[in-house]
Amino acid sequence: MFRKDFYWGGATAANQFEGAWDADGKGASLTDHCTNGSAKNPKWITEKIDEDKWYPSHVGIDFYHKYKEDIALAAEMGFNIFRMSINWSRIFPTGEEETPNQAGLDFYDKVFDELAKYNIEPIVTLSHFEIPYALIDKYNGWADRKVIDLFVNYSKTVIDYFADKVNLWLTFNEINAASMQNGVTVSVSNLQGYTGPMDKVPFNKQLSYQSLHHQLIGAAEVAKYIHNNYPNKKIGCMNLFITKYPLTCDPVDVLESQKQNRIVNWFCSDVQVRGYYPSYAQRFFDENNIKLNITDQDKQILKEGIVDFYTHSYYCSNCVTGDDKRRAESKPDANFGLANPHLKISDWGWVIDPKGLRYTLNEIYDRYQIPIMLVENGFGAYDKLEADKTIHDDYRIEYLKAHIEQMHEAVKDGVDLLGYTTWGWIDIVSASTGEMAKRYGFVYVDKQDDGTGDLSRYKKDSFYWYKKVIESNGKCL
Repeated sequence: MFRKDFYWGGATAANQFEGAWDADGKGASLTDHCTNGSAKNPKWITEKIDEDKWYPSHVGIDFYHKYKEDIALAAEMGFNIFRMSINWSRIFPTGEEETPNQAGLDFYDKVFDELAKYNIEPIVTLSHFEIPYALIDKYNGWADRKVIDLFVNYSKTVIDYFADKVNLWLTFNEINAASMQNGVTVSVSNLQGYTGPMDKVPFNKQLSYQSLHHQLIGAAEVAKYIHNNYPNKKIGCMNLFITKYPLTCDPVDVLESQKQNRIVNWFCSDVQVRGYYPSYAQRFFDENNIKLNITDQDKQILKEGIVDFYTHSYYCSNCVTGDDKRRAESKPDANFGLANPHLKISDWGWVIDPKGLRYTLNEIYDRYQIPIMLVENGFGAYDKLEADKTIHDDYRIEYLKAHIEQMHEAVKDGVDLLGYTTWGWIDIVSASTGEMAKRYGFVYVDKQDDGTGDLSRYKKDSFYWYKKVIESNGKCL
């Protein structure tokens, strides 16, 4: 089965569950300027905070004040790892301060101490779709090379400060999403002065890939810093993986799936694991009129800043075709691909494909031959809180069970799998839609899309199921 020291736990993001958006010296971040939305209506970003709109990250689920209660629930399930992120603007409110905000450091210090009390290992993401809003306002975010130095300064600050409490680090969450025009992760560039729906943000490939290059340089500098100063620590990359299948066996579709897998799923990790841009990148840049400013020093930094392990999210797969007629006749999914006619789709248009996880894990390990951790996987659904305060979520158990079974198959195939952290183990604000109704957690949080609710926590049926899974190291499903 799974290794004896397998990591079992759950994953969160600071901007989706901490709340306390302006407490104790914290500055506004990108997400703090995002309103709520839904599966049908996109969330908006506003240049100024509008008192007539609801900004769900301002409260989140108030982990900032309820962290002891929530970590106790994680410990009750048996977590031995807790994936979380640090909110950059809680440490450097505008990103340019000379000294960090001590209250922000103190908060995470208390969180790490609480985790240690239960022998739960933190794995910490330095930037989870997050950047101080002041850096968007002043520099257009990562479009300006200046932001590399600011990110590296922030990263060194927290790595040094928590050196005795954090052993596992990740740089950017789903870094490859920065090049996708999906209205979810436009934290890279194109937002300066923008007010409007997230799915209408102007998309400029040249600017996006130059900004992404800056992120890759920042990530490599941080990896190099950890290797040089903390050789006992490990740092990984984190990618969004949406496996692309050819819609048919027509070579046109097969070549299209290879092309899209390269650009969507492999591009960033090829750089972060291997230390240089992949061979196929130049043709993509040429055909899209992308001319990156890459210095010789940049190339050296990438070479010296490779990662120790690979992490990724996996929720779904989709199909692609190079034939316009087939594309027009096929059903689109929610991730700019086509629905697989052999598979079911969730309420949010995400294709449910457990066996695709086994395929994906094998592809990743064959390509890189370094340890892998699946740090996001879960099922967003409409959960109902019954009158007796129970939540029956068999659909979530079914989804997770099927994916854990395929993880086991991948391990038998030879994949070196380190661990598994389910996404949103406690209900949090959805990154894609800004709503609470899309719930992933084992723990229900009484918080609704209109901001009502008393934030009480209730254990779902899946809570007790996952506890048994962990107790049996994945044998009892």
